[in-house]
Amino acid sequence: MADFAKSIIIDFWDTVAEMSPYLLFGFFVAGLLSVFISQRMVQRHLGSGGIWPLLKASLFGIPLPLCSCGVIPVSMSLHKQGASKGSTISFLLSTPQTGVDSILVTLSLLGPIFAIFRPLAALVTGLVGGTLVSVFAKSTKDDKPTPPKPSNECCADKNNWKIAKGLKYGFVTLPRDIGRAMLVGLVIAAIISALVPDGYFAEKLGTGILPMVIMMFLGIPVYVCATASVPVAAALILKGITPGAALVFLMTGPATNAASFVTIWKVLGRASAITYLITVAGCALSGGILLDYIAAGVDFQIATRPGWMLPPLVKYISAVVLLIVLVVAIFSREKRTD
Repeated sequence: MADFAKSIIIDFWDTVAEMSPYLLFGFFVAGLLSVFISQRMVQRHLGSGGIWPLLKASLFGIPLPLCSCGVIPVSMSLHKQGASKGSTISFLLSTPQTGVDSILVTLSLLGPIFAIFRPLAALVTGLVGGTLVSVFAKSTKDDKPTPPKPSNECCADKNNWKIAKGLKYGFVTLPRDIGRAMLVGLVIAAIISALVPDGYFAEKLGTGILPMVIMMFLGIPVYVCATASVPVAAALILKGITPGAALVFLMTGPATNAASFVTIWKVLGRASAITYLITVAGCALSGGILLDYIAAGVDFQIATRPGWMLPPLVKYISAVVLLIVLVVAIFSREKRTD
């Protein structure tokens, strides 16, 4: 039992050390995005029809560090203030799958192929879902954009957008939102690494579409943060899951959960909700099959392998800083400023 606990602690620390420099940088960039990209600016670009607003909605959503729960109020606000159903669904699909922080963590734990493929898959998912909703889920009553209310903002308001505000968001608000899920994901990854023998999943599930379908049914109903899901995926790959099956989990887990599905059903309608779910499942399986084809013969640098030539001292200091940031943010009693 003592050896098992020690193994979990070691695996936990190794994973944190590997991802922490990239995650801290991701928090910094996310803070800057929160300062310089306003919700009003996004709303101006998502109200019309056609493919261009869908593309912009997906592209806007990819770098934003919003989870599948956090994206719901933002997207519903976008729809209420003028975004079409198609643009809203595109934003809903692309945003929670990835973000600047999760892209950097994916790079650190899963390597460059995953780090490039994951946001591209999110972009395609957003475009496919937005297009399907625009074609099949139109509503003359519900889908007419409401022009945004005139703004009384002036240059004085922009002067209030301080870098300090962005850093506060990046290192306090955002870690508070995803910190618990991230720590849970790290612990689960460490337990998987310590408990499951190497190659177990490859032996039990094999390759092909079966493990992808299993990962899909595991990922769709549960809430999994885009960043917190990465160490879990890394641990699963180390135990024999194919990269494609891991991608299915990385796409369906962050993009869907029961709460988001019910909200979409109530606000955007049954057709939009069903289209949203079908799009996530179809694009995840297609992306998983494609990634396994691309990854044939490729050695993924994941989890316990040396990553990106950062000195160990840098990673260990970053790990300590990251844990301090997460603990302070999680236990902060300050009122949320989402």
